[in-house]
Amino acid sequence: MQGVSRGTFVRRVVIPGSLPGFFLGLRLSVTGAWLALIVVESVNAIDGLGKMMSNAQNYGQADVILVGLAVYGTFGLLSDAGIRLLEREVLSWRRTIAG
Repeated sequence: MQGVSRGTFVRRVVIPGSLPGFFLGLRLSVTGAWLALIVVESVNAIDGLGKMMSNAQNYGQADVILVGLAVYGTFGLLSDAGIRLLEREVLSWRRTIAG
């Protein structure tokens, strides 16, 4: 109707319109992946942070458990911050309430 080709329409309208939902889904999926990793590593691990925390629970070492939780929290926070930074760079045209 406006004399715009299909490729231009997809590049200028469809992709920018779908990117906010894509990044929301990416953030949710990374969160789910971290939760799944923590559960699987805690239940059925031979080595790793989950096994270390499980052994610490058996031996009553609360400090090791807290350090393990802090490491998981730091990894989760850094991955979410990385995705937010990427989102801010890719969607620099979008204004939000936060600025």
